[in-house]
Amino acid sequence: MNDKIRRPRPVELLSPARDAKTAIAAIDHGADAVYMGASSHGARVSAGNPIGEIARVVDYAHRFDVKVYVTVNTLVYEDELESVRSLITDLYRVGVDALIVQDMSILEMDIPPIALHASTQCDTRDAAKARFLEQAGFSQIVLARELSLDEIRDIAGSVTVPLEAFVHGALCVSFSGDCRASLLATGRSANRGECAQMCRLPYDLTDGDGKVLVAGKHLLSLKDMNRLDHLESMLEAGVSSFKIEGRLKDEAYVRNVTAAYRQALDRIIGAHPDRYRRSSSGTCRFGFVPSPENVFNRGFTSYFLTDRQPRSIASLDTPKSVGRQIGKVISVGDGYVTVDTDVEIANGDGLSYFDRTGRVAGFRANSVKGNRIYVRERVNVSPGTKLYRNRDSRLDREMKTATATRTVDVAMTLRRVDESRVALDVSMSGGPQVSAVVEAPFAESRSPQRDQRRRVLGKLGDTPYMLSSLEDLTADDDFIAASTLTRLRRDAVGILDQTRRATYSYDRRRPDSMTGKKPEVTFRDNVSNSLAEKFYRDHGAVTVDKAAEVIRPSGKEMIVMECRYCIRRELGACLKTGGAHRLPSPLYLRSGNNRYRLDFDCRRCQMRVIAVK
Repeated sequence: MNDKIRRPRPVELLSPARDAKTAIAAIDHGADAVYMGASSHGARVSAGNPIGEIARVVDYAHRFDVKVYVTVNTLVYEDELESVRSLITDLYRVGVDALIVQDMSILEMDIPPIALHASTQCDTRDAAKARFLEQAGFSQIVLARELSLDEIRDIAGSVTVPLEAFVHGALCVSFSGDCRASLLATGRSANRGECAQMCRLPYDLTDGDGKVLVAGKHLLSLKDMNRLDHLESMLEAGVSSFKIEGRLKDEAYVRNVTAAYRQALDRIIGAHPDRYRRSSSGTCRFGFVPSPENVFNRGFTSYFLTDRQPRSIASLDTPKSVGRQIGKVISVGDGYVTVDTDVEIANGDGLSYFDRTGRVAGFRANSVKGNRIYVRERVNVSPGTKLYRNRDSRLDREMKTATATRTVDVAMTLRRVDESRVALDVSMSGGPQVSAVVEAPFAESRSPQRDQRRRVLGKLGDTPYMLSSLEDLTADDDFIAASTLTRLRRDAVGILDQTRRATYSYDRRRPDSMTGKKPEVTFRDNVSNSLAEKFYRDHGAVTVDKAAEVIRPSGKEMIVMECRYCIRRELGACLKTGGAHRLPSPLYLRSGNNRYRLDFDCRRCQMRVIAVK
């Protein structure tokens, strides 16, 4: 039987962290790995972290065999090559498990053998690109968000490295790494971590004569991804790492969403222990019920995972968090709103609705009696209006306290070495067994001592461990002083910590085994320095165009987005499946001074957004 089939595949839940505090919270709530930004070049300029803070996360994470990935996934300019090389060396020294990178210059640098993961900014849409990245030396590949299960399955069958896929959070409308709308409109490059979020703006959709067909809608703003119900099918398709988006999200969001996915993955792994296993250790205990719908979201979509032509994946009316729908308005009185809902509303809850102009409005529940919500401000909402909760005050209060603990179960054996010494063996499932021996004068007690010994040895509160079993091989009436048992426990746990650190397993950089060639490199490959150019030329590229951040492509028009999302399909005017007459060609988007032509590639079922003057 194939060894790959026989051995359970490691499954990784990968959570985001804007800082060390959030990273530790993600670990406590079940992450098998966390990813966070370095002090620079991390694709989120406001979520960088100094080396010391990353080192603190590494120390905490490795207690649970949790991996720490650091993003160095922006384009690197020529004058930054040395500083990036130095940064990577520092990250390696503090024990970071892998770097998530976009710029191929890093593969040409003289750096330590740290594992490299191909960022979603590398825009891996097919098996050929995945094979290219694997052969170049990447240890894990982040797939494009837009892929279907069949496309994931095809890629998984062509590579041997683990595949990472997003399962939750905000969606870019363009293929990642292939969006230049922010760069062109504001000079702020998404590939440099400075995205101005042009896709969240309101746009007019016009025809070729400038006639407005749709006014003031957020036509490029997508709902948030939620694939809680599709994890098992993604596992079967070949995904090994399940990634939550959100390095700009707050700690409460990360706690909530991580816990929800931890529970869902644990159910699947528990049902198929012969096929899957967790990639980290420890048991999480939650003091709340995870509810991703009660934290920031724009509505949810599974995107293109199961449907090549989905509808209603955009958040056309607002890019803001509307919240969870809880019911409808029955009536409005002087200082109160009566609602039809099965949800218990609490004092302080934030409630929202769409007003007559289609904009999001809201109010706060000052007090609640039955289905009547008392408010301080004037509320102008019509009966029958859908009502949403975008702030759950109970959840907010819960999230201000410790909402989870994570511990590693250990088994202990207490035994006599001789007449004057006692030993404590400590082991964890699948991990090392260690022993500590101390001098232990014995005396005969008039009362049983086993319960007392268990109480002392089980006091592991300042460690990541929890006592799961104790085999006490000493005599029932052997008296061992509590101070001796305490010293024995501390010595044994200290040795266990040292052993685990010494035996911690790192992945390492894979060698370049390139056999295929990449014949052409365009500005969309984001080459911004001489080392990246060297990489592509060494691998068969005849011509190498510079990134748009370095040299803007010539011509009056420029492709600023390439999307699998299609405005025509979203608005029921698909050129292939019917309704095209509703939106006459050509179509343009307009926002302020920015104007874009929409180009529809029906053969590939894709849309291009092209900036025009």
